[in-house]
Amino acid sequence: MNSIVSLPARAAVWFLAFAMPTAAFAQGADPAGSGPINNALLWLQGTLLGTVATTVAVMAVAAIGFMMLTGRMNWRFGATVIVGVFILFGATTIVAGIQSAAG
Repeated sequence: MNSIVSLPARAAVWFLAFAMPTAAFAQGADPAGSGPINNALLWLQGTLLGTVATTVAVMAVAAIGFMMLTGRMNWRFGATVIVGVFILFGATTIVAGIQSAAG
């Protein structure tokens, strides 16, 4: 009889001590060495939300409109394109809404 506390109780204490996140882990600045990664992701975001994305979105919506004019509209493809454009250009708003709801 080594201890009074049972094995499942000790396992629960270890789980709560090491597996559960605390406020100290959830807060803080970016980790060391993440500067180049952040810069690369910001460049990618600027590229995807800049002129390239706008041009591709305009061409995709124009193609959907042309398909509607000729009567060959695939509604699933059209809905996918429109929803994709909304998600692409509304990503910052969507993320900000999720962060404000979580915080």
